[in-house]
Amino acid sequence: MKAAVYYENGAPEVFKYEEVPDPVCHPKGVVIRVEAVSIEGGDTLNRWRGPLLAKPHIVGYQAGGEIVEVGSEVEHLRIGQKVTTVFNFGSHAALRAVPARNAWPVPEGFDIKLASAIPVPFGTADDCLFEFGHLKAGETVLVQAGASGVGVAAIQLAKRAGATVLATASSDERLEQLKPLGLDHGINYRRDDVAKSVMKLTNKKGVDLVVDPVGGSTLQGSILSLAYRGRISMVGAAGREAMTVDVSPLMTGNRSLTGVFLGAEIATDRAHNMIQRLVEEAARKEFKVVIDRTFPLSQAAAAHAYIESRQAVGRVLLVP
Repeated sequence: MKAAVYYENGAPEVFKYEEVPDPVCHPKGVVIRVEAVSIEGGDTLNRWRGPLLAKPHIVGYQAGGEIVEVGSEVEHLRIGQKVTTVFNFGSHAALRAVPARNAWPVPEGFDIKLASAIPVPFGTADDCLFEFGHLKAGETVLVQAGASGVGVAAIQLAKRAGATVLATASSDERLEQLKPLGLDHGINYRRDDVAKSVMKLTNKKGVDLVVDPVGGSTLQGSILSLAYRGRISMVGAAGREAMTVDVSPLMTGNRSLTGVFLGAEIATDRAHNMIQRLVEEAARKEFKVVIDRTFPLSQAAAAHAYIESRQAVGRVLLVP
């Protein structure tokens, strides 16, 4: 099969497009013919500094496609079925093997490209808001990196739950694209101080919940944006900065900071069922899966570079 691979960590230019052996189907797994790869933030971080499990290494968490092989112990999935999948690696390829537990059936007629972009960003956003963020109707949410995959998901899910939604992005143009998704107030973080802007927009109260997939210095702004008893769901390190922050404002305002990692619970019934629910809700058009651009798999380097330019709104896909 063809795959986008690399032999060393580094910038997007480390990618090579090569012929590699087909994956082997585990008795408890499936193999899919990949139709769309949703590039996740973790994919770019892994390319930059993650472990290489083999040489060449195939990076990538998330992809959707059609099942072409089913393990001997798998009873609930069948050849020819469309699924969206998540695994630690292997998405940037024409075929991928995953445990059957990591494949979610896609409702008939639902675009597999859209389905491919649901489990990680929407599942993560749902956990940040509800399982760990305890969001209630009438509260105010700040979504850092609102134009990211998790950001686009969090804005929509929070608005649907009855929250007032603030979000940050790198330009006014990107913020405008978020308004139809439920954004109430946008903050251009390249121009304006986020915490000061939040206090102005909330009449000095602050927000009840922050979803922060960036970390680093952005996390400090998230802490300073909180209301009394406010909460932060910290879910990533997209900013690639050291996590050096002053957490003392948490104590003085009885505030809390919770780390969120969907991967730690993705095999549980709770998380598995939550992701399946989100796939079905998307198929019913209860929210929008935003695809910014699509690249051929052979142009994985260009796709990763585009993501890192911070121009995208929503997900960037690769198509074999």
